[in-house]
Amino acid sequence: MRRLRISAISFLNTAPLMWDFEHPATADPRLQEAFEFSYTVPSQCARQLSEGSADIGIIPSITYATIPGLAVLPDVAIASKNAVRSILLVLRKPIDQVRTVALDTSSRTSVVLTKILLTKYFPGTIEREYREMPPSLENMLASCDAALLIGDAALQVDRDRYQALDLAEEWHRLTGKPFVFAFWAVRFASLSEAGSAYDLGEVFSRSRDHGLEPASLALIAREWAPRLKMTEAAVHDYLTKNIHYTLDSENSEGLDLFYRYAAEMHLIPEAPSLRLLGATSFRLYR
Repeated sequence: MRRLRISAISFLNTAPLMWDFEHPATADPRLQEAFEFSYTVPSQCARQLSEGSADIGIIPSITYATIPGLAVLPDVAIASKNAVRSILLVLRKPIDQVRTVALDTSSRTSVVLTKILLTKYFPGTIEREYREMPPSLENMLASCDAALLIGDAALQVDRDRYQALDLAEEWHRLTGKPFVFAFWAVRFASLSEAGSAYDLGEVFSRSRDHGLEPASLALIAREWAPRLKMTEAAVHDYLTKNIHYTLDSENSEGLDLFYRYAAEMHLIPEAPSLRLLGATSFRLYR
């Protein structure tokens, strides 16, 4: 029996979710015996789960529709009830004049969200061209009318210098729904290969809860503020006011609508229903 391999996202918004895994001395030190983890960008996280090089991943929500054999860990998500600040469409010209859009190669869900919003709510007079590019804002805007940036790169955009649409805020304004960017998913094929005395849903929910405690958030803010050239207060506000970490019924409704629109536009094969891993679905004991 082996440890379960976790693929996590190397962005600020994941820090509270990974609290127990990064701080085993203050959580359950036995977690190190059951899990190992690594960090990457969202698109690569989904690829690792699809290829089987990871067992559990915090995947972009759109990829759940294209990777078979997954179950969603209940309760935990990276979502936003309104503005998110870390998913931006930066504009070089008015939205109705945008013809070319640079898409952050780190992203999958936000790429689909961009296409849905531009097609359904901001249609142009001619078909837009989308180009995948590394997340360098200057390079993106040098060749395109607009640039999609996600994660820490988006948080560092000077909103006084650039006009930008917060895509979660636009989604909420236009649909009345929250938006779910990512959630934890596990490969069913991996469960029989690993031994654990833990309920996976409980493990990841508890880690999130510990990461959102005031002392934990204060430490995260101190560590991340200099990395992102943000104030500690801005980091704290982002984690507590812009990100919602629960896959509640309201967030699930927003996710269902997103899947339906994506399927209608043929961006995914069909709108999936979430298969949640129940409390007794995985409880293997040594």
